[in-house]
Amino acid sequence: MSQMSRSILVVDDEQTVRETVGETLEAEGFRVTLAADGREALERFRADRPDLILLDLMLPELSGVEVCRIVRAEADVPIIMLTAKGGEVDKVVGLELGADDYVTKPFSLRELVARVRAVFRRSDLRSIAERPAPLVDLGPVQVDLAGHRILRDGVEVPVKPKVFEVLAFLLRHPGQVFTREQLLERVWGYDYAGETRTVDVHVHWARSAIEADPANPALLQTVRGVGYVLRRPA
Repeated sequence: MSQMSRSILVVDDEQTVRETVGETLEAEGFRVTLAADGREALERFRADRPDLILLDLMLPELSGVEVCRIVRAEADVPIIMLTAKGGEVDKVVGLELGADDYVTKPFSLRELVARVRAVFRRSDLRSIAERPAPLVDLGPVQVDLAGHRILRDGVEVPVKPKVFEVLAFLLRHPGQVFTREQLLERVWGYDYAGETRTVDVHVHWARSAIEADPANPALLQTVRGVGYVLRRPA
């Protein structure tokens, strides 16, 4: 998809931020829709089906976290959270709900545009990588990469979208050890070290979905002092 056809929904209750970000993205060739609160954001999302959402966490009517939860239940559209400085708990909550990245206020417009482009690039690469493929057999479970499903005895095991992305990434690199920082960069797209606790939380959830005994993982293993590795069963 060409950049000119990309549409972005910008959600922020501060008019100056909303309009400045919108004008900057339009100058970069994106099509932009604006929303000032959570309810309007959901209306615009459902009416316009944007290719990406820039979503402020602190919103009237419905919070950004609640909007993220509702949107993620309805679509796989990339979401970048805009958070206040020091809102670490909110960032983690947003990421666990399925946000693709976050930018801390105050931010530079140049950084924001770079993040937007990076998220679009990762989304495009995932689309290519996730073309129909056979089920990956992990013994106790099967992973349907194309269908974004984990099956145990033919029954789907519910997992959060980002948990599946972590698992799918490791499945595509079996036997390769990744540090938490590398997983943040490759799955979340961070270009700096931070929030490594988020990786641990998602690995914990992935183990709960695929391991016969999550407390003693046989598939998604910890390499002490390094990071994580997925070892396919023989």
